[in-house]
Amino acid sequence: MRFAINHITAPKLSHENFFAAARNLGLTEVEIRNDLPDIVGTVKPEVVKKAAASAGVTIISINALYPFNVWSGELPKKAMAFADYAAASGAKALVMCPLNDGTKVSFDDLVAALKAMKPILEERGLTGLVEPLGFPISSLRTKKEALRAIDAAEGGGIYKLVHDTFHHHLAGEIEFFPERTGLVHISGVVDPNVAVDDMLDAHRVLVDAKDRLENIPQIKALIAAGFDGPYSFEPFAEEVHALADPETAVRESISYVSGKL
Repeated sequence: MRFAINHITAPKLSHENFFAAARNLGLTEVEIRNDLPDIVGTVKPEVVKKAAASAGVTIISINALYPFNVWSGELPKKAMAFADYAAASGAKALVMCPLNDGTKVSFDDLVAALKAMKPILEERGLTGLVEPLGFPISSLRTKKEALRAIDAAEGGGIYKLVHDTFHHHLAGEIEFFPERTGLVHISGVVDPNVAVDDMLDAHRVLVDAKDRLENIPQIKALIAAGFDGPYSFEPFAEEVHALADPETAVRESISYVSGKL
């Protein structure tokens, strides 16, 4: 497996220390963010690019353009600035997340957004990583629907899916699309008392033996179907962020997942 790590796994680390931690774990692929921590808003892209090169890591994506499927207001300007930053920092792709507040977004608006974003990505040599969110209030819950829109926008050459094990489980999705997938996000939920429909980002921890999301079966299915891209740790839980030694915790999760395969 190609394990990678998202900066939200250890948001208290500076970008330099985060890149160093990845290398200490034997990883060479990382994801940076524009929220927690906000590297995009606080560090110049040239500085990030130099630090990544010095550490020997590749920035596989920046998380995330939101809400990409509502192409109005400030979003077009924000999308261009975000793409410019990605290109200047050496990032390979932008993660794109849909509106997640209970508001419905039409299929036509989703397609229109993908069409509008396509030349912005193409001009900068970037891939758009579309990540459906499985929450009941999400405006785009399934990968199947995302692919239908990507194809309607004639974006198969520029867009790929993010298969997020958490969102795959929440959406009740059973189909896998390995040939259309560019990145897998992995995290677990271990709280035995939370119902699936009530699971939130705050419940997402590192994957271990108590995981309720069927990460191991999902990963096995992806591998069996031929997916050979990166599996990036993306835990949002404060209990993970507060760890004094996140490296050891991630190393233990890598060992657990690898051992089950």
